[in-house]
Amino acid sequence: MKVYDTPDLRNVLLVGHGGAGKTTLASAVLFAAGAVNRMGKVDDGSAVTDFDDEEIERKISLQAALAHAEWKGKKINVIDAPGYAAFLADTKVAMAVADTALVLLDAVAGVQIVTERVFGYTEQYRVPVAFVLNKIDRENASFDRTLAALQERFGRTAVPIQLPIGQEHGFEGVVDLVAMKAWRSATDDSGKTAPEEVPADLAERASEARSALVEMVAETNDGLMETFFEAGDLTEAQLVEGLRAAVAQRRLFPVACASALHLRGIQPLLDVLADLLPSPADRGEAAGKNPKDGAEVTRRVAPGEPASLFVFKTIADPFAGKLSLFRVMSGTLRSDSTVANFSRDGQVERLGGLAVLQGKQQTSVPELRAGDLGVVAKLRETQTSDTLSDPANPIVFERVTFRDPAISYAVEPKSKGDEEKISNAIARLMEEDPVLRSRRDPQTGELLVSGTGQVHVEVALSRMRRKFGVDAILHPPKVPYLETVKKKVANVEGKHKKQTGGRGQFGVCVIDLEPLPRGSGFEFVDKIFGGAIPQNYRPAVEKGVRDAAERGWLAGCPVIDFRVTLTDGKYHNVDSSEMAFKIAGSLAFKEAMEQARPVLLEPIMAVEVTVPEENLGDVMGDLSSRRGKPQGMEASGHYQIIKAQVPMAEMLDYSSTLKSLTSDRGSFTMDFDHYEEVPSNVQEKIVAEYAAKRQAEQAG
Repeated sequence: MKVYDTPDLRNVLLVGHGGAGKTTLASAVLFAAGAVNRMGKVDDGSAVTDFDDEEIERKISLQAALAHAEWKGKKINVIDAPGYAAFLADTKVAMAVADTALVLLDAVAGVQIVTERVFGYTEQYRVPVAFVLNKIDRENASFDRTLAALQERFGRTAVPIQLPIGQEHGFEGVVDLVAMKAWRSATDDSGKTAPEEVPADLAERASEARSALVEMVAETNDGLMETFFEAGDLTEAQLVEGLRAAVAQRRLFPVACASALHLRGIQPLLDVLADLLPSPADRGEAAGKNPKDGAEVTRRVAPGEPASLFVFKTIADPFAGKLSLFRVMSGTLRSDSTVANFSRDGQVERLGGLAVLQGKQQTSVPELRAGDLGVVAKLRETQTSDTLSDPANPIVFERVTFRDPAISYAVEPKSKGDEEKISNAIARLMEEDPVLRSRRDPQTGELLVSGTGQVHVEVALSRMRRKFGVDAILHPPKVPYLETVKKKVANVEGKHKKQTGGRGQFGVCVIDLEPLPRGSGFEFVDKIFGGAIPQNYRPAVEKGVRDAAERGWLAGCPVIDFRVTLTDGKYHNVDSSEMAFKIAGSLAFKEAMEQARPVLLEPIMAVEVTVPEENLGDVMGDLSSRRGKPQGMEASGHYQIIKAQVPMAEMLDYSSTLKSLTSDRGSFTMDFDHYEEVPSNVQEKIVAEYAAKRQAEQAG
């Protein structure tokens, strides 16, 4: 395969709300540029960048995927990123390797929640942006309405560089405002276009739109502004040069239009990608740190610099092994070279054969130059967000960080004995999904898998079944309730006496039990004076109390934050034993719990909910119904961020409720905050359910 130099590369990240047509646009670009011989479609599972079985079945993108095409001598690397909120982690990390974000909008739906969120990612990573108003040929689609919404949200710097020829089902092509040509697409869905004069009915509008574009471009450059004042216009070459520079500097966001599904406006869009978008060399130096002393380090994005690369995605392939997708940040990377992973203490990695990806298909390449994207297999220690570089020229690029998962589910193997297989499979999945988490709950004993929502976790388990042949059942996690006491009780006796024909069992202990401040745990105090209980039996009393406390009193939950003081007891020279005093301690604890006003404690979560302003009232009302306590609000664009403290038990089904309340435009995160006493009416219900369960188990 041809090796491309840095100025001839274009790394374009397709982002936008789910359903905007990113995967279809990727397929259209590849087909129109001749990189593939048929137009792939999401509906029939043939889209190049949706190759995962789960993606084909669900008909949505679940992970970032790479493809490439050549147009006008430029290699266009396309990164097709997910648009559904639960899978945006891949979209965010891909921002770190993109040189332009092509933000797609559905020309019917307009600006949506993920549109705003991914634009926020472009601000965070200073990635240039171009907009594409897609699905212009749909019923009720409107270029003007969508453009107005775009400019209202992102400002007048979102400037059209094209106008549509026709609307809705009559959409036939585009007017290029830079060259002032019309490009009418063939009606046979071949994607081919030919230049022609601007239609007469669009001539006046196109002239006005071009004048506005020229003024906007002139405003971004003093030299062009001077030329514009003198001549009253800019030449096409000046306009292209000024527009390209303004896009690279994020001073202008060009707006194009297309129908990806019917291949209308695709070749003119390819011209935009090749002519107006920045190359990796236009983005400035790659900045990182020296891992040895933390000093700032920069590298020119050029083939002659020391080699460095950034891994932005890991794929756990059960056949090919681990695949690492990367961007060459500087220098030239060659097959069979040696690099050091300075994100992991300089561990040496041997690169095998380098390849580029066309969806899931790999094509070997002898080398990749600065700015290009590729894949390498079987790196031992390397993970997503790691930096590898020339061992003699260390550098580490900033890692991409993610918010903690919002919700957890309990995972139970379908077949006995599969626990270890599940743990190993989940560990492999966590390598390729930077948000997925797994842990064993020490209290409930459940294996918990955490993700951004129920669909995220379900997809992970489905992939586990398909890739690694192990199946599991998903349950809501058990709420880890705790118990404690509110009243001090004294002189409570625990007596264990048993005569069985030979040596008997005898042990008596007397304890005080009292509550401690939250977070104190369990304290055991030995206040026996003299020999009421021999010293060697007293630890057995403590062990009996601990074991009984772990089993709970009200609802089988561990008892915390209390002190037991051993004050007196009796023993028998022959019949006493450690076991007898352990049982006596347990009996004393149970007797004390009856008198000490035991209560249940529940975990309270710190919750942040991001919702559109129009849904604020409904969401606040729902949180109140879940016993939520508001902690404040703050505005974020057209959204409100609600902060609240809500019992974990009330949040187990929140993901689906929020989706319903906000038409899937809301999102939330939650973290454990503290434990709090359960209201008496709720406690009665929990205790009754536990008693019924115990009774059923005993009867069975």
